[in-house]
Amino acid sequence: MSAATSLPSDTRLDCTRYARGLFIGGRWLPGADIAVVDPSTEEVLAKVADAGVDDAMAAVDAAAAAAPGWRGTPPRQRAEILRRCFVLMMGRHEELAVLISLENGKSLTDARGEVTYAAEFFRWYGEEAVRIGGEFRTAPSGANRILVDYEPIGIAVLITPWNFPAAMATRKIAPALAAGCTVILKPASETPLTAYALAEIYAEAGVPDGVVNVITTSTPGPVTNAMLNDPRVRKLSFTGSTAIGRVLLAEGAKTVLSCSMELGGNAPFIVFDDADLEAALDGAMIAKMRNAGEACTAANRFYVQDGIYERFAAGLVERMAALKVGAGTDPQTACGPMITRKAVDKIEALVADATKRGARILQGGARPEGKGFFYPPTVLADVPRDAEMAYEEIFGPVAALYRFSSEDDAVTAANDTEHGLAAYIFTEDLKRGLSVASRVEAGMVALNRGLLSDPAAPFGGVKQSGLGREGGVHGVLEYMEAKYIAAAF
Repeated sequence: MSAATSLPSDTRLDCTRYARGLFIGGRWLPGADIAVVDPSTEEVLAKVADAGVDDAMAAVDAAAAAAPGWRGTPPRQRAEILRRCFVLMMGRHEELAVLISLENGKSLTDARGEVTYAAEFFRWYGEEAVRIGGEFRTAPSGANRILVDYEPIGIAVLITPWNFPAAMATRKIAPALAAGCTVILKPASETPLTAYALAEIYAEAGVPDGVVNVITTSTPGPVTNAMLNDPRVRKLSFTGSTAIGRVLLAEGAKTVLSCSMELGGNAPFIVFDDADLEAALDGAMIAKMRNAGEACTAANRFYVQDGIYERFAAGLVERMAALKVGAGTDPQTACGPMITRKAVDKIEALVADATKRGARILQGGARPEGKGFFYPPTVLADVPRDAEMAYEEIFGPVAALYRFSSEDDAVTAANDTEHGLAAYIFTEDLKRGLSVASRVEAGMVALNRGLLSDPAAPFGGVKQSGLGREGGVHGVLEYMEAKYIAAAF
């Protein structure tokens, strides 16, 4: 299987136009030090600015200067600005999709889906901005009234990963702005161009200068720590690995910072004997191969009951083998490259460990030669439960199959992880499906479907998969504080 290395002429963009510099206080501060590489070709697309500690402090200054005005902006006005962000994103849908595909490598199909999903957060939170309520009750003693108001928490630092460069940003920015907070976004240096393209949209939509600031850096530790230790910063929202999340939580503890953490996953995909086989296979392909497996919600461990195991394995092999591997911007591509060579090395090591322990390769299993960070869709059968990939995120297009016999066996295996973000269950028995969903330790469960992300639903995990929720009515409350007023009248 060879990797495509050329891009169709109609999907080329001048990526340098999005690399105008750091976006601070509504101004572009020039710089060009961090190379952004196309993972399909290993070619440099553009170079973006490299922020230092002084730049980070300038971003905090800008956010602090803009905070009183944005906090005092009427909810309806904030809502209209968010709505315009949605309209502008959808109007530039294809441009943004191609840009995401170029810098991230994901297929155009996935990139288009991400733009739609990302834009929807602005529409959803534009609607929620005018529905932030409060409480009014009589104290049980009758001595006073209990008034509860929800106020903006303050300046928020938002740190996003490379795998969904648009959606991870808007899922944080939209609720923060709806709540009345100002923000500093630090996108991943692998995929910063989308964040800067969106910054142009925010300004055009009417977001005031300083309300959203965007900085990129090659020294995330010092830059982030400087912002988190500034007493004006009151919120951290991070999406990324559990290991980095632990470090940031420790840093945030120094100033008792409010922290929202969307961390790693190790999602089980449980298929019972009575499952609709075709529906389970359809769900498996979505849950595993969305973004070529580079998603925290990706199905990592396929637990398949004995009676359906062989048929499920054969069907999955057939579907995985049919996927075209190539450059993300090739319209025929179904599985694009991984984000870096290091990511491919990790996948390769996990597959080697599993096969050494007795797993069988049914499909794929060897990286292709040539340019680009490619790894083929791979199916492993009879993976031992002590294999490294049973406990570590694969973050790639590898489906690891494990057998199980009983419901208790499946639940025990599914919960045998420090993570608890997403889980998938396929069974025609609704009672059993709901029972297993309640027993599986996960913040989100998809029952008889392979996709669970929705801007209107709370997204987040349990155990070491995170703290707090994004999306839905819960998402905006992450950027607010409840203030209790005891009123005698």
